[in-house]
Formats: sequence, structure tokens, C-alpha cells
Amino acid sequence: MVEVTSYGGERVAVFGLGKSGLSAVRALVAGGAEVCAWDDDAARRADAASSEVPLSDLYAESWEQFSALVLSPGIPLHFPDPHPLVVRARHASCEIIGDIELFARERPAGKIAAITGTNGKSTTTVLAGYLLEASGMAVAVGGNVGVPILDLPPVPGDGAYVIELSSYQIDLAPSLAADVAVLLNLSPDHLDRHGGMAGYVASKKQLLDRQLPNQVSIVGMDDAESRTIYEGIKQSGHARTVAISATGAPDADVFVRDGILHDCTDDIVNPQPLADLHQALDLKGSHNWQNAAAAYAVARSLGCAPDAAASALLSFPGLEHRMEEIGDVAGVRFVNDSKATNPDAATRALSCYENIFWIAGGQEKEGGFQALQPLFPRIAHAFLIGESTESLAEALDGQVATTVSGDLESAVPEAHAMALSLNRPSSVILLSPACASFDQFKDFEARGNRFKELVRALSALHDGLDTNRPQGGTQ
Repeated sequence: MVEVTSYGGERVAVFGLGKSGLSAVRALVAGGAEVCAWDDDAARRADAASSEVPLSDLYAESWEQFSALVLSPGIPLHFPDPHPLVVRARHASCEIIGDIELFARERPAGKIAAITGTNGKSTTTVLAGYLLEASGMAVAVGGNVGVPILDLPPVPGDGAYVIELSSYQIDLAPSLAADVAVLLNLSPDHLDRHGGMAGYVASKKQLLDRQLPNQVSIVGMDDAESRTIYEGIKQSGHARTVAISATGAPDADVFVRDGILHDCTDDIVNPQPLADLHQALDLKGSHNWQNAAAAYAVARSLGCAPDAAASALLSFPGLEHRMEEIGDVAGVRFVNDSKATNPDAATRALSCYENIFWIAGGQEKEGGFQALQPLFPRIAHAFLIGESTESLAEALDGQVATTVSGDLESAVPEAHAMALSLNRPSSVILLSPACASFDQFKDFEARGNRFKELVRALSALHDGLDTNRPQGGTQ
């Protein structure tokens, strides 16, 4: 754990008692702060009380006494409306920060690699940590994925913290200057929390803007918004830049072309081919090639040898709920991509398979489903769940046959029965919802876990679950 000593002897409010909030409470108390913690959810307050968290109703407190409000990232800071306690803190000129900012102010030994973007953050973060460890570096991985940042174990000065950051976390970390900052890609997401696309892009860009001149900015070149940001940084000379591309962009420093990872950071004229990513079974698809290029660039920026970092890519085991191959039931493959909580993420999975029996839907995000249309020919049938069934059915109308299943409990057996009856080669039942999960589940993990439970139950009615991995796959 990182002890937060910068508020020793001062009163600090902590609002939101999820994983990161509880972590912040522990770190502040360990550093000598007087903490007043609260959550609007009574069940969370009860859980916190059982762990001896110092609770105090922040609605009844005098805010002039607090040095800071440590806010959980899921709580609205600006849009659609700031939370009432945020308003109170501002009126009292109380600083509003998050757990990432607490970490940044303590600045423990070790380099910091911070990774953001719309899609691929978690995979890239864990993959970068994997490459660094394979190269012999002491690494701690966390932030928005896995372990809260203040709960990470200490690393030595020649080690690294590899952290995933959401736009919400970046907004609450004004002094974080990452040694290596990564912006993977940008597409519409969380627009209600940022007042539109311009606000969302500006939020992500802050991670790069806060860097120092000797630090490294790694930026994707495969979407217009990210490319514009890269060109601005390169022109200004604000930080050292490394451009990455999954589509072989000619001006990229690290890129993938025809599935081969290349590095021209040392030799622009003669890019060095390093790894055939077709051999990386858990890095299917061009989106994962972008993740691989970014993770490799992080490893190189932190001093890893090219060959060691590139070879480790091929043994990466993948992440749960991200194009996770569950197995086959009666010859039909099941893939759990519950983390695809927006249409752009779903396109990445849909582009990797043919003869797809697609389970989709949930809590729709802004922007609609137009981005999915080029992938419709790959879909044999769609099984719709959740709040978005009507709008998804409208988007698919006349192009893809649909069944309104309503929930996973119906969709899984219905999709399997149809896949068996149509008997198409290499059929895949793909949960890639293109929507958030909150209409029916606590989070995307709960949705993915329920999907896997249903697949295991289905396998018991047949000949069991075949978990042998297929060697191919459409890219």
C-alpha cells in the first residue's frame, strides 16, 4: 500500500466507497489524515462500517474544514450535472481530486506508465506489464484495472507502475506527469459525462498535456482524433513522441503490417520486423494488434530490449471478458466479449469471426449503432437483450435476422439451438453487447460471468465443454 502523507493532520472527505474509495481511505488514514467517508448507497456504508471505515454524513458537515474531497471516479464532476457534494466542495473552495492524484503527490520510486483511450486500455495495460516482467523489470499493474493504485505494492527505482486510466480518473489527477503516457484511440463513449465528444477528447488529452519535456507520449495513428493530438504534440515538441499503428501507417514508429510487428524507432529507413502476431492466439484482430504495438512501445520506452519484448507478446494469456474463448459445445464455439460496452468495441470482435450468432444489447450509449453496419454480413443471426432491444432491432432491420431474447438466460440456448440447426462451418456464439451492462447487471464482469455459467450449464446437456483452442481466425 502507498501511504498518503501529504494530508497528515488534516481533515479529508472521501465520497464513494467502492474499491478505489476504500483504498483511498486506508492510504489517507495510514498517512495520518483525519478522514470523513461517505457513500449514498446504504449497503456500501454498512460494508465500510464493518471494516472500521470512519463514516460521517458529508451532507451534514461544514465543508470549510476539509482540505480536500477525494471523489470516486464514477461520480459526476461536471456533466450531466455535478453531484450535490461536488457543488458544496466547490462553494467552499475545497480541492476535488481522486486516488490517482493522491498517488501522484506521493510519487513513490519507480517509473509510471499510464494508459488511456476508448478501447483496449485494460489489455494494453496488462500486456505492457507482462512484457516488462518478461524483460526482468519489477512491475505493479493496476488503476482502473484490477488493483486500485494506492493498494499497489512498492517497486524499486528501476521498476515501473503500469496503470490504466479512465477519462474520469484523468479529470481528478491534475498533477500526474507520467514518464510514459499512452493514448490508444478515441471514439464516442461516456459523452453524457463530458458534455459531448469535444469534452471527452479534451479529458483524455490531459494525460499527455501534463507530461514534462523528457517524458514519452505514445499515441495511436489509426483514428482522426488521436492522429490530430499526435501531430499537435510532435509539432510543439512538448514531449518525446512515439506513433503506433495497427494498420501499417507509413509515418508510425511502431506498427503492424500484415500481422507483423515492426519497430523503426532506431532506424526510420529500415523498420525491424519483430513478431508475427498471427501466432499470438490471445491477440486476435487488428484492435489487439494496436494493443500489442502500444505495449511493445511502452516496454521499449522503459528500456526493454526489442527481441525480449516482442517474443513475450506471443505468450500473453489474454484477459477475461475480452474476446475470451470459452470453448465449444457440440461443435459451436462460445466467445465472451462482455467488455465490449460500446459499438466501436463490438466492431473489433465482430471483425474477427464469420458465421456469428451475436448476443447483443443492454444499456445503449450515445451515438447509435451505425458503426456496426459494415460487419452485418458476418452475422448469421442476432439475439437481442436488455433495454436496447428496440433500437438494435431497428438498426438491424432488413439486414440481419433477429430474435428478441430479452436476457442471457434465453439468448444462450436460443443461439446454440439455431447454430446447430443451420450447421454453418466455424459457427461462433459471440457475446459482444455493444452496450453497457447496468440495465441487467452490476457491471460487465457480472454479465460475462453469467454468460459463462450458462455456457457451462448448456455443455452439461451435451458432451461437455471442449476447451481446445482453434488455431486460426479471421483478422
